[in-house]
Amino acid sequence: MFATDHLLLCDLQALTSSRSLQAANFVCAFHLFKENVGSPCLMDGPSMLPTFDASGEIAVENILSYRLFPDLVRGELVSLKSPLNPNRIVCKRVIGLAGDTICVDPTGLKAPSTEHVMVPDGHVWVAGDNTSCSIDSRDYGPVSTALIRGRIVARVYPFNRFEIFAPEVTFIN
Repeated sequence: MFATDHLLLCDLQALTSSRSLQAANFVCAFHLFKENVGSPCLMDGPSMLPTFDASGEIAVENILSYRLFPDLVRGELVSLKSPLNPNRIVCKRVIGLAGDTICVDPTGLKAPSTEHVMVPDGHVWVAGDNTSCSIDSRDYGPVSTALIRGRIVARVYPFNRFEIFAPEVTFIN
């Protein structure tokens, strides 16, 4: 082996090592961004019909805004770890905040419509928009705010249904 061949081999190894390091840095940065700032997420399942189709829509989850400003409002869409399966992230609408008295199931499908519960401190009451196909607080009760990951702030795909979400609240006295 000639000295020039050895130098070329060393340069090639350094270049390969540098590119591997860059790729690893990119993967780490992407992971940190996705877990701490936010990311697009694929919506799947009928529980949020008609807000989201049963499949094929992409929403933007904003994790950072929830971490910086954790005060939620009624009607807001949130992503959270499922209380029944912590490996699953679900999207639900905030119905009640700590201190609110909530009708457990106004539809009467899962509980008598006369049953009420007070949401404890550090918890929220969540529900899917499609109550007949949603597993939500009617099934597992108030949800600890520690399970909330972030806010669902927009639908970005399909492009013709692009929408920025703002809480819609109707109060009944």
